[in-house]
Amino acid sequence: MKTKQFRLSLLVFFAFAFCISCEPDDDTVTNVFTTRDRDEQQIVDNDSILEFFATHYYNASFFETGINHKIEDIIISESAIDENGNSNRLLSEALADGTITTRTTILFEIDYTYYFLNLNQGEGDSPTFTDQVRVRYEGFTVETEEIFDQIVTPVSLPLTGLGFSGGAIPGWQRVLPEFNAALDFSIGSDGSTNYNNYGFGIMFIPSGLAYFASPPPGSSIDAYANLVFKFELLQKEELDHDNDGIPSYIENLNNNDDVFDDDTDEDGAPNYIDLDDDADGVATINELVSTTYQVDTSIDPEPTLAANEYEVSRSEVDGILTINTVTAVDSDNNNILDYLDENISENYNDDEDS
Repeated sequence: MKTKQFRLSLLVFFAFAFCISCEPDDDTVTNVFTTRDRDEQQIVDNDSILEFFATHYYNASFFETGINHKIEDIIISESAIDENGNSNRLLSEALADGTITTRTTILFEIDYTYYFLNLNQGEGDSPTFTDQVRVRYEGFTVETEEIFDQIVTPVSLPLTGLGFSGGAIPGWQRVLPEFNAALDFSIGSDGSTNYNNYGFGIMFIPSGLAYFASPPPGSSIDAYANLVFKFELLQKEELDHDNDGIPSYIENLNNNDDVFDDDTDEDGAPNYIDLDDDADGVATINELVSTTYQVDTSIDPEPTLAANEYEVSRSEVDGILTINTVTAVDSDNNNILDYLDENISENYNDDEDS
C-alpha cells in the first residue's frame, strides 16, 4: 500500500540525498536538497493544522445517531451549512471542547502534536501499534485537500512492518490503538462481509508523523505535507513478526511505541525480528514453557492466561477447543526473563530434558 512505506521511504530518501549531494568531478553546480529542521517544521505543521481547523467544518449532525457510518458520510468543507441546510460544525470549536482529541508523542527526539476525531469508538478489541488491522480509509492533504489514497474494499495491513519493509506511518501507529475494531460481523447473501459497531473517525497527522521530506515515490503527496485520514477500523490481529512466541508489542521493552530500538543482544536485529533475543544459542521459542489447554466449550469457559503467558494457536473440533500457549519464565529469579537472559540457556522444548 503506497501510503504505508514510511521506514522504507526514509531509507530511500537518505540514499537519494547522499547521491545528489556528492561533489561532481567537473565542478558542475548541482542542486542539493536540504532537509528542513524537524523541530522547526513541527511548529509550522501544527500551525497549518490549526489553521485548517479554523476554516473548515464537518457535518457533525449526521453522526448524532446510529453507528456503522461510512467514510463517504464524512464531509469536511469550508461551508457552515450542508447541502440539506443543516449546520456544520467548525473543527476549531470541536477542538476547543475536546470533541477533537489532542495527543503528543516523541519521535526522533521531537515532540509532535496530532489530533483525531472519534465518531464511534467501536466495541471489539483495540489493536496495538504492532498489530495487523483491516480498514477502509481515505487520505488527503491539509495543504491541497486533494485525495491521494482511497481504499473502498477493506484491506488488511500491518501497522509495523518487517524492518524497513512495509508498516504504517507513525501517525497511524498512534491513532488506531485509540479505537476498537468491530464488535462482530456477518456474511451477506451476496457474500459480502458486514461489520458491526467498528471504530470510526478522522485523524490529522503532521508531516513529522507521516512522510516528512520523503513521500512515497510516485505519489501525489508533497514533501512536508500534513495528512488527514477518514477511517473505519474493522478488525485487528495480534502479530508476532518473528514467530518466536512473544507478541511483537511485548518486545517493545521500553514502552516507547517503537520496536526498532529494542535489541537485547545488540546484534543489529531488533527483538521483534530476532529469533534468539539474548544470543545465548537457544532460540527464544525454546526458552518459553509450552502449555496445551483443552476446553469443552459447551460447559467450560476458556482458561485465564497467567502473567507472561501468550496464546500461539487455537483450534476447535467437535466442540473441544485446543489452545496452545507459551510462558516466559524467570528461572533464577533475577528479574530478567530467561529468553532475555544470556546467562540462562535452558531449552524447555528439548525432549531429552523433558
